[in-house]
Amino acid sequence: MIARLRALASLVMLAGFFVFALVLLVLGVGVGIWAMGHSHAAIKLVLLAVLGFGGAIVVGAKRALFYKAPPPDGVAIDPHRAPELWAEVRRLAEAAGTRAPDEIRVVPEVNAAVSEDSQLLGLIGGRRYLYIGMPLLVSLTVSQFRAVIGHELGHYSNAHTRLGAVAFRGRLAIGGALDHLGGSLMGLPFRAYGRIYLLVDNAASRAQEREADLIAVRVAGTHAAASALAELPVIDAAWSFYFDRYVGPASQAGFLPRDIFRGFHDMSQARREELAELRKQPPPEQKSVWDTHPPIGERVARVRALPPVSLMEDTRLAGALIPALDQLGEQLQQSVVNVGDRRVTGDWSEIAQASNTARLQDTCDDLFRQAARVLAVRDVSLTDLLYAIEVGRGPQLAEGFFPGTPPHEAYAQLPQVLEPLLTLAALRSGQVRWVHSWSQRAELVGPNGQPVDFAALAKLAVEPQTVGQARNHLAQLGIAVEQARVVEAVATAKNADVIGGIGNTKVGKTDCDMLILDNGLILIAGGGDSNQGNQRMVTALRSAPVAELAKRYTFVPYEEIAAVTITKKVPLKATLSMRNGEQLELKEGWTSDLLHKQSRDVLLEILEGIGPR
Repeated sequence: MIARLRALASLVMLAGFFVFALVLLVLGVGVGIWAMGHSHAAIKLVLLAVLGFGGAIVVGAKRALFYKAPPPDGVAIDPHRAPELWAEVRRLAEAAGTRAPDEIRVVPEVNAAVSEDSQLLGLIGGRRYLYIGMPLLVSLTVSQFRAVIGHELGHYSNAHTRLGAVAFRGRLAIGGALDHLGGSLMGLPFRAYGRIYLLVDNAASRAQEREADLIAVRVAGTHAAASALAELPVIDAAWSFYFDRYVGPASQAGFLPRDIFRGFHDMSQARREELAELRKQPPPEQKSVWDTHPPIGERVARVRALPPVSLMEDTRLAGALIPALDQLGEQLQQSVVNVGDRRVTGDWSEIAQASNTARLQDTCDDLFRQAARVLAVRDVSLTDLLYAIEVGRGPQLAEGFFPGTPPHEAYAQLPQVLEPLLTLAALRSGQVRWVHSWSQRAELVGPNGQPVDFAALAKLAVEPQTVGQARNHLAQLGIAVEQARVVEAVATAKNADVIGGIGNTKVGKTDCDMLILDNGLILIAGGGDSNQGNQRMVTALRSAPVAELAKRYTFVPYEEIAAVTITKKVPLKATLSMRNGEQLELKEGWTSDLLHKQSRDVLLEILEGIGPR
């Protein structure tokens, strides 16, 4: 019932969109023709109305009527490959009172979904697809899996997927009109109409999710349905942690695990206690009228409040429904991951050694660059730093690393600078190695397999009188000091994240679009139409990785900025005094485009943190 109401509302609002645009077009042309009798310049108003509102109608209609769905994602699993999975899905479809999917595909996301190639805006059903996330298969029990799939099949039984085509076309039409009109004043009525459309459609979408939850309870039982819902944010958090801690650093170091999904399963098993603690935390209850799904906590409470449905629990891992799951994981990974020049290996110890060493080198490069600035040389090595300390320049180094700190306190912290550098020398000399662990951070051990710590040696190395002792001790351990040296003498945007952007900014006399990274600014010369700054920045970000954009355009690392003078905050006007003596004048215009609305505040916070001399 809700699906039909949603489809009807979407159809009415979709038709209303074109009527609305046509009325605006007629009004714009009519006012323009009337005004032409008073001013020849009014012809511009007619042209603007035709090009603006008329173009919005054409673009919106084209998007809505001629959209072609992309090919389905993931790896298809036929009934011969996984007969038990298909039998389970067909049984669930029958219990849900709907036709089973025609194709089951495994995807890499923490998600499950259904789609249908319906015809005539959903009036005629089409081929059905069920998508199952591999992280769910290696995390959920069979009973929880039934609840998740029952929920998705519930979208079929209530015609959500078929009649949802109308709502989807409405979003395309309005989105196309807004893209055509951009941020202009003519786009204001369409943005208002679009917000109303989303309010109506999202409310219907939330109601559909509640309907589908009822099906999940019916086919899998109350406990399985509630626990599956509560488990989804836990799996999502664990998946994000896994990529941040293991896969991401491995990729940056030039490696990829042979089976990403097996690694996720192993990590989840090793961190069972941490995940159990995470489950005890209540899910976030924040809700908005713009959400397409009700909050998880609300859905769990609603499921538990229903008349209880008790079914026998199957506590097997859901992946047991698919033979040779590891092979499927590797096949899926090959289909979705661009390996590039990375080395693929199944040895996580090798990955841990490479990724942790690369991360340490990045840390040491930051220290080496700062030391080079303090000592006024091009680049330095650990050998150079030890010599500088030996000749009495330790206090100068300490002040450079800890500016604004009292001299005696700064000097007391200098061992913290030397410790990672000594560790790097030991790694590069082959005297220590990283030990991989799923349950904690990788540990550094020596040749005997025991943990090592260079804190005591670092304290010896910061005193001119004991630097020689530190060198001798390092030599006895087989550690060559000269092995610790800078790799990137100039800061780059490697591993940087985009945190904002300001289009149509002047740097000196040059028009630029400015991408704000967490470690610097990318200045893309050219600028252009003030209404297209946001789109230009998005296009640039889609064209290449951030590190490549920094090489392609002008990159200004924050660490190379010696001081900042802010003369105006809105629009932003500031002078960046670079360490090489150059000065950069940044001037935001009143019509500058922001990548997101906090972009200026983000940049101001960074620049104020650098501050004046």
